[in-house]
Amino acid sequence: MTAFVAVESKFRARISADDKKTLRISEVPFGTTTSTLIDSILKANDKGKIRIKKVEDNTAEFVEILVHLHDKESPDKTIDALYAFTDCEVSISPNSCVIEDDKPKFLGVSEILAQSTEATKQLLKLELEIEKGELEEKWHFASLEKIFIENRIYRDIEECETWEEIISTIHKGLKPHTKHLIRAVTDDDVARLTEIRIKRISKFDAYKADEYLSKLEGDIETVKHHLENLTDYAIEYFKNLKKKYADGRERKTEIRSLETIERAMVAASNVKLYVERAEGFIGFGLKRTEAEFVCDASDIDDIIIIRSDGVMVISKMADKTFVGKDIIYVGIWKKDDDRTIYNMVYQDGPAGNVMVKRFNVTSIVRDREYDLTKGTAKSKVLHLTVNPNGEAEIITVIHRAKAKIKRIKFDFDFSEQAIKGRGANGNILTKHSVNRIELKEKGVFYLGCAKGLV
Repeated sequence: MTAFVAVESKFRARISADDKKTLRISEVPFGTTTSTLIDSILKANDKGKIRIKKVEDNTAEFVEILVHLHDKESPDKTIDALYAFTDCEVSISPNSCVIEDDKPKFLGVSEILAQSTEATKQLLKLELEIEKGELEEKWHFASLEKIFIENRIYRDIEECETWEEIISTIHKGLKPHTKHLIRAVTDDDVARLTEIRIKRISKFDAYKADEYLSKLEGDIETVKHHLENLTDYAIEYFKNLKKKYADGRERKTEIRSLETIERAMVAASNVKLYVERAEGFIGFGLKRTEAEFVCDASDIDDIIIIRSDGVMVISKMADKTFVGKDIIYVGIWKKDDDRTIYNMVYQDGPAGNVMVKRFNVTSIVRDREYDLTKGTAKSKVLHLTVNPNGEAEIITVIHRAKAKIKRIKFDFDFSEQAIKGRGANGNILTKHSVNRIELKEKGVFYLGCAKGLV
């Protein structure tokens, strides 16, 4: 079965701030050149994604690209914007095809490294087994040589007249002394013994022979230990490779985990957001004489809209978008923003209870309508504030005058209301009709210490 693993790697330019007005690019990402990198920076600047004064290319032997900033532009934010909107950060997904079992197979980097390491282990194992065999052969013949000389078996062949007789005589002489050998004595072993010169026999030193055999036995035990602990041996092998070939050839690039930069967080404000509340249009292309200015924004921002019927929509910034009539709130929305708290009072249908709720909006499906009320037809938002730091105001609720109402008005502190998700219905604020709601006291920073916070 063919397996496919996509491994995405990010490569970044090396950017540093010389001062508050100058950024220096000293390395470019893999797969880019100084020319393509500068082109991407200029294009991002033309589109309003970043704000820079000019780019200066001083590259000679080493890369040196200077990015000059406008006054009051943040170097740190510009660096993030360069990574987000230019080729200062590029992603590469290598698809490595290998032949496995006579079939092509796509592997990820981790799999390739794992299989390569395993293959290296098997080669090291084969080398160790060959080395063990060679050492054992040396020990075997050195032992035979010691037996042959110390027991003067060479003298027994002086009277032999044929080669067969010589071989047979040596075999007979060796037999009582070969029980400790690791394998049987062959005719080839005997033939090698006959090649030993008289001069070597005369200078034979039993002590040195024992030392040599001990050394061989130690080497054999070392090899056996490596075979029994092959993984540790392979690790040391790779470390030795690094020590032998890496000194003086240190890595020039840096391997580390790169934080994900939210493009919306670093995008420059390159458009102006307008709204036509009654007609239900938002966008940066509305006629300024007819529309209300909301705020400076980026063309990649998401916009949150809340209508008087309690319906919420989040839409992508565009030239002109219809989102429904009677807009009471429009602003920039950030994903996973649990800090911004919405305080709302609404009438549940024409004659229902007046409800109160506090909520945040952390995730949505774009361009989908969400009911912030119970969804009852003709529900209406009576009060709404949007609080970037979870502020909780105090309001005064004034009822419509009726004979049976004992309290015409009362105060309500939003800090008493638990913060829940946007889908929560809220709690009953009053069962009577409300004439109006007035702000008694502005909210102060209250997030995290609000009463009943959930």
